[in-house]
Amino acid sequence: MTDQKRLQDCPDWLYLLRDYYELYRRLSAGGSALIRSHQKTVRDGIARVIKANAEVQPHEAVAKPVTAHWRRALDNGRMERHAPFIRALESVQDHLVWQYGYEKVPRGLERKYAYAELVGPTGPVITDEVILGLVLFAPGCTYPAHAHDGISESYICLSGAVSENDQGVYAPGSLIFNPPQQRHRITVAEQNPALLCYAWTGERDKLANQKMVFSRGPRK
Repeated sequence: MTDQKRLQDCPDWLYLLRDYYELYRRLSAGGSALIRSHQKTVRDGIARVIKANAEVQPHEAVAKPVTAHWRRALDNGRMERHAPFIRALESVQDHLVWQYGYEKVPRGLERKYAYAELVGPTGPVITDEVILGLVLFAPGCTYPAHAHDGISESYICLSGAVSENDQGVYAPGSLIFNPPQQRHRITVAEQNPALLCYAWTGERDKLANQKMVFSRGPRK
């Protein structure tokens, strides 16, 4: 029987969680009470995970084609104010399981996208309080429109630049917020990959059984 690892036994994961907390504390809500409330909900969830000394189940790394852009994405992120967070990600990169999250990935997307859960029901840090993770996009990626049932979602752009629903450009340090059921589509600039971290909050049963749903827009 192997010893069960906890956050206090895994300083790299503990530091990453603390840095995640600080990201959601420092970033401006832009005057939005709804975004400010979401940021607090994320911080409260992280605080509970740390206080509970959550279980850690380190995984062997799993790559996807898009992870060929990982090094470039990190290099670009080191030039930003959140460089300490990038270094924290590097410390756990050998345990990242990159995946698609869909039974059938849209044509072409399998080479341009993948996500890695950091904290959540499937770990490596095991919890049902909040889901935290990373999304990596290749240059020029279009991530199809989708929505989340009962989940409030936010992205923080760590490197590269993205647009959501063709409404504004989000550069490194920007926060994008999507309330439950809001349909959203992401496009990525042609010159560089985009690396985003994300947070999902909601009822425990929703977090445990969350599925991404692609949806079609109205015909033109």
